[in-house]
Amino acid sequence: MEENLHPIVYSKNVLEFVTVANEYCNQLEGVEGLSAKDFFSVTTRILPLLYIKASMLPKTEPVLDENIEKTVREEDYVRIQHALLAKVGAHDDFLEVFVPNNDLDQKEVASSISENLTDIYQDVKDFLFAYRIGVDEIMNDALAEVVSAFELYWGQKLVNVLRACHNVLYGDNDLDEEEDIQLDSNEGAAGDKNNDWFNKFQDQWNEDED
Repeated sequence: MEENLHPIVYSKNVLEFVTVANEYCNQLEGVEGLSAKDFFSVTTRILPLLYIKASMLPKTEPVLDENIEKTVREEDYVRIQHALLAKVGAHDDFLEVFVPNNDLDQKEVASSISENLTDIYQDVKDFLFAYRIGVDEIMNDALAEVVSAFELYWGQKLVNVLRACHNVLYGDNDLDEEEDIQLDSNEGAAGDKNNDWFNKFQDQWNEDED
């Protein structure tokens, strides 16, 4: 069984998803060190990559009798969500334009940038924890779960919250003036460093296509 699963869980598409998913989680976990403008800039870059890489994941069937243990606790969720809320501030709320299973009720639905991003974080982080165990069967079942959750749940949340983040970043907002945390020069340099992963990933992607 392990020999058959190995090519799947270590395939190129899975490893690239792991890379982007890990960076997404790192950005949210380190959000307090970013300015609001840097946060929205990074988020609008990484969300499309995360969606593309998730859509390219191979489909596989679970092989274990028990479900994969969830490792993101409620207190972890609350900590990440509160940190995001403090960063996005008054921009957190947005009106949802597409809600699954709401075809007959076209009322506007309020949504939250911080909650949507944390919901995505929860599924992706649970996958990463299981994947890092390094056991092919566990990695396979974690892959099956994250693919299913992407298709049914967080993929839609991703495209919805991307629209909201795009509107904040490129809308009529002065994020520099609204920034509630003054970053010193060292933190500003760290903000530039946070984009290094994207440039390196894009260069590698271009090389693969060539």
